[in-house]
Amino acid sequence: MLADDLRACGADQQAVDRLTSLVGRADAKTWWAPWANVVPDWFRTYVGLEGLADTAFVFESMVVPGLLQTEEYAQALTLGTGFVRPDHAERFVSFRQTRARRLTDEEPMTLHAVIGEAALRLRVNGEETRRAQLRHLAAMSELPNVTVQVLRPEDGPHAAGAIGKFVLLDFAHVRPIAYTEVLDGAMYVQDPDGVRTYSMVSDNLRQVALSPAESRALITELAGAR
Repeated sequence: MLADDLRACGADQQAVDRLTSLVGRADAKTWWAPWANVVPDWFRTYVGLEGLADTAFVFESMVVPGLLQTEEYAQALTLGTGFVRPDHAERFVSFRQTRARRLTDEEPMTLHAVIGEAALRLRVNGEETRRAQLRHLAAMSELPNVTVQVLRPEDGPHAAGAIGKFVLLDFAHVRPIAYTEVLDGAMYVQDPDGVRTYSMVSDNLRQVALSPAESRALITELAGAR
């Protein structure tokens, strides 16, 4: 299925073989098997790659990235969007929380997240859920392997203006892969020129956004605001 999708996107056979090999290695570690019936195939592919990545750059304009979400925030967001069946929501959130352990295990992944200020102000469930999420985000940003930057409207235009979300995954022995979602699936970009474009966008976002220290201060301030 993945190979067919990649070919349809114009990937050459070498690129198809490389990505499917990566996913095959990830699938061998089927820690996510208990959640198989609530996670779509296209997202399992991403989770497998995420589990193999050494570093990840994430841009989210409207919500807190999944690996940095609290359980309550994730539950409210999952139920509110309607993309997950209500009877699957609790297990889907459990799956997301298990993924987040990748940031705190013995060999943690390095995460750099740039988050739109709108995500920090989004009313999810209730005000306490939002504030608890912001406190958690500030605490996670203190980890040595986690960097969080906030992108405010007043910081001016940036290269991701037309992109609501994307991820750039880096691996030890293979070229990086960019990932972005559509409503009912995902796109995997592995062509060097395409990945380079996403890398340039990520560099621009780092430059335009508040510094990590300024971002943490803003997050902490908003966590205390009523």
